[in-house]
Amino acid sequence: MRSALGLSRQIFYCVLDGFDTHGGQLAIQSALLQQLSQAVLAFYQATQELGVDQNVTTFTASEFGRALTPNSTGTDHAWGNHHFVIGTGVKGGQFYGQFPSLTLGSDYDATGTGTLIPTSSVDQYGATLAQWFGVGVGNLSTIFPNIGNFPTSNLGILG
Repeated sequence: MRSALGLSRQIFYCVLDGFDTHGGQLAIQSALLQQLSQAVLAFYQATQELGVDQNVTTFTASEFGRALTPNSTGTDHAWGNHHFVIGTGVKGGQFYGQFPSLTLGSDYDATGTGTLIPTSSVDQYGATLAQWFGVGVGNLSTIFPNIGNFPTSNLGILG
């Protein structure tokens, strides 16, 4: 089907919501993360069985992170977040960016309550994936207008 349409990449978009917890966070997110883990594993194994794993990249995306300081049995919205990228073509087994200090009031804490400042931008993350999709470096600033504010437009995640 892909070749009949003249496409080099196809996109499959899935949603797993319910992570926006302000209470009962441990139990709710534990179950959600288990569901996510099982789904991603099943999908990756299917790509291997079909022999397309070298051409498939799975990644997470979210518009917010969580603060370190609890507010009862949950946490408030924050900036910094972790994402994962999975696939045979991924340079895996490592962190990209700098792992933050989890100490309140550290240089990575914007508010003193654990609102972590990201060390890599969502623009860099998106631009890295966009280049894998075939977007040329010269077109990145059209899609990611802030990309020029960062030292690189490619985090080196993909081989």
